[in-house]
Amino acid sequence: MEEREEKVLSSTVGYELWDIIKVLFISLAIVLPIRYFLVQPFIVRGASMEPTFEDSEYLIIDELSYAIRQPARGEVVVFRYPRDPKQFFIKRIIGLPGEEIDIRGGRVTIMNAEHPSGFAVDEQYLDPPNRPTYPEVHRKLGIDEYFVLGDNRDFSSDSRIWGILPKKLITGRTLLRVWPIDRFGVVAKN
Repeated sequence: MEEREEKVLSSTVGYELWDIIKVLFISLAIVLPIRYFLVQPFIVRGASMEPTFEDSEYLIIDELSYAIRQPARGEVVVFRYPRDPKQFFIKRIIGLPGEEIDIRGGRVTIMNAEHPSGFAVDEQYLDPPNRPTYPEVHRKLGIDEYFVLGDNRDFSSDSRIWGILPKKLITGRTLLRVWPIDRFGVVAKN
């Protein structure tokens, strides 16, 4: 009788162990592709994107969108820093491929085919809105090149300092703010 109970017990443990292994395998088969090909977590470090994003906020980055469309002006992107690709930065796209960016007199002006004389970028997301931007810079962007700026212009290392951002270094766009919980939600494009 005891021998039969041991066999039943060992086969029950075996089935339970097999069920756990199957659940883990299926979970990994679902989670890993999502994590490595669709979305990625990112923790904001520093003050360069204040007030839009604060230090230590936890974000989810959409890695799929730019495989099917081009990045757009105003989107906040996470990318590999051009001078040290091991580091990740977060900034806002201001200039698009083929455009000229002119920062003069504190204003950011974009010249492109649609606006050859240029237009001033409306930067309501700055604190205060349309806060002056310095130093004066003029850049002409080539194919697959972007000009990015931090929202906290006084404390941001961005395209004004290190130059243009090649598209191949863009990881993805900010999609969701997960932490802190009181700021949880989808990240709106400004």
